[in-house]
Amino acid sequence: MKFRFIDHTADIAFEAYGSNLRELIENATLAFYEAFVDLSKLEVNTEKTLKVEADSPDYLVFNWLNELLFMFETDFFAGKEVNVELAENGNLKAKGVIKGGKISPEIVKTEPKAITFHKFKVEQRDGKWVAFVIIDI
Repeated sequence: MKFRFIDHTADIAFEAYGSNLRELIENATLAFYEAFVDLSKLEVNTEKTLKVEADSPDYLVFNWLNELLFMFETDFFAGKEVNVELAENGNLKAKGVIKGGKISPEIVKTEPKAITFHKFKVEQRDGKWVAFVIIDI
């Protein structure tokens, strides 16, 4: 299982999973887009490169999701495929390529407002990485 949505009053909540931090970020990306866009109607014709860094895994995932939200709101971009590479040189760095396209109002399920710190968590559980995320809508 890559991710699952969790019932949450007035917000979108999900858990994303990965065998490593790279896979966790990829699956959190897929969960983000699945929550807000009818991906079956999204035409893939654009690649976006995304780079973030942080001093811990939780802030790395949080910063990544905030960049996805920024691209969603300013470029009207959503993705269907993602490839992430990680590096560590003092800080954690994630660089990824997201394949997707422009969103139109007809394929937007609901609009995200903000990635929240409320109950936000990234942890290792039974040898796997897990992120719990709530997004204001």
